[in-house]
Amino acid sequence: MAMAPGEAPEVLDPPSRRTRIRAILDGGKAQAGRRVVVGGWVRAGREQGHGAPDPFAFLDVNDGSCQGNLQLFVKGAVFRIRSELSFATEKYFREEGFLHVHTPILTTSDCEGAGEMFQVTTLFSQAQKLEAELKENPAPTQADVDAAKNVAKEKGDTVTQLKSAQATKQEISTAISDLKKAKQDVLTMEERSKLKPGIPRREDGSVAFEKDFFKCPAYLTVSGQLHLETLACALGDVYTLGPTFRAEHSHTSRHLAEFWMVEAEFAFANLQDDMNYAESYVQYLCKWLLDHCQEEIEFMVKSHDKDAMERLKLVSSTPFEHISYTKAVEILKDADRKFDNKVEWGIDLASEHERYLTEVVFKKPVIVFNYPKGIKAFYMRLNDDEKRVAAMDVLVPKVGELIGGSQREERLDVLEQRYCAGHKLNIKPFNIHAACWILDAGLPLERYDKYMDLRRYGSVRHSGFGMGLERMILFATGLDNIKDVIAFPRYPGRADL
Repeated sequence: MAMAPGEAPEVLDPPSRRTRIRAILDGGKAQAGRRVVVGGWVRAGREQGHGAPDPFAFLDVNDGSCQGNLQLFVKGAVFRIRSELSFATEKYFREEGFLHVHTPILTTSDCEGAGEMFQVTTLFSQAQKLEAELKENPAPTQADVDAAKNVAKEKGDTVTQLKSAQATKQEISTAISDLKKAKQDVLTMEERSKLKPGIPRREDGSVAFEKDFFKCPAYLTVSGQLHLETLACALGDVYTLGPTFRAEHSHTSRHLAEFWMVEAEFAFANLQDDMNYAESYVQYLCKWLLDHCQEEIEFMVKSHDKDAMERLKLVSSTPFEHISYTKAVEILKDADRKFDNKVEWGIDLASEHERYLTEVVFKKPVIVFNYPKGIKAFYMRLNDDEKRVAAMDVLVPKVGELIGGSQREERLDVLEQRYCAGHKLNIKPFNIHAACWILDAGLPLERYDKYMDLRRYGSVRHSGFGMGLERMILFATGLDNIKDVIAFPRYPGRADL
């Protein structure tokens, strides 16, 4: 039907594309992590913590597609707990005499090779811009360059002729100016003729990172530790709280692409000092939550995990168990249960092993120390037996590993040997500039050179640890999915808003 003059066209709303609740319930665990739109009626609702700053609510929704209801968990208290943990962290380290420092988010080091990294580059945007430019103004052909060279030669001949004919100064000056412009045109054309669409590459086909913004590969940080070590060697005791990133393609309930890390580094400290700080820090956080988040924790007890309160009380008041890695393996081997992951000396303990030690054997937090060197990073101090390193992990009920740390290797010769061994380099004598290469870029390994300088020009014994803030929240609340304790979770396929 034709529109009347001046009548605006009618615009329809887009289709709802809702997912039926029956399909969600039938899909089970396969639906985890998906973002869906549902339409239905709230059959029942339960509000918890009425009047509290961050109340929770459970809503039972039904759309008529089946008898079952979809339960929605409307959360809020978790973020008050998160806020209090962040504040308590700042307070603890200030009371202990630490300085709060800010470590870079952009870095050229992978710290410990702890996972896939997000690369930061302008090469793609540069390539898109160049492609658009070449489409509008194509690069000169060789014939164009040759023609420009002929013009420059003619201009040069003109200057020579004018000088021979003893032309006026003005005429010769004008001709020389034309010659300079012609030569510049040749240089510009030669440069533009080399432009190619796509990512710039070297002759061997590798990416030409020297054309990138930082002139080398750069990444989003996986840890601020290497920067903290530098600052600790100047300031003493330092810590940071900031975002870290891992590009691991994982959809599990324990992984995020972006998460927050508390990291501390302290000078003149050994592994025992490291364990003592880690233990007192965790206990401080638990006491803080008991004193300042009583209502929120009570809600978690009623709505999700009946043991949340008792777990915090236990950890806040009970000395942690300290056992060696070797002892832990012996205990696991003698366990009266079968683990999914085989237990033998040299393995990296799995979550089921860690929780068995904390929840079944000792029924409290456990610090495992002196791990095999083969499963730990090259910067951890090598023990006298040359088989183990001065590393430690704090294991807690419900979560497993909460904190990881170590005494750092301060001996330059040992650090060099361990680095080359870890990268399968057989170098005698060691030359970090000439012999070690970044495998993915083919560039001299300068990213760790300043780190080596801390030892090369004098160092001190120092240690440190890191704790994922989200894991601490999981421990405190009893929630099972790490995506539920951060406001805007980032994981494969999800980075909106």
